[in-house]
Amino acid sequence: MKAVWQGRVIAESSDTVVVEGNHYFPRAVIKREFFRDSAHQTYCPWKGAASYYTLVVDGETNENAAWYYAEPKPEASMVADRVAFWRGVEVSE
Repeated sequence: MKAVWQGRVIAESSDTVVVEGNHYFPRAVIKREFFRDSAHQTYCPWKGAASYYTLVVDGETNENAAWYYAEPKPEASMVADRVAFWRGVEVSE
């Protein structure tokens, strides 16, 4: 699977986990040069607190376009150390 934004591959892996229709990529495969920490957080009742990254590619910014669970609840352990995408990031094979 590939995650692409602004024509750039920002993550690529054959090891994704699909949860609620979202592919979670191993954190180790994201191209860190495109990711900036964000202060934004949300909460999922069964997965826990989600933290976000903002993407910056070729001078373009996509606020809070990637999220992860630093300490997922036990029932969501499959997303530990993984990152998912939205807000225009295309995920495909």
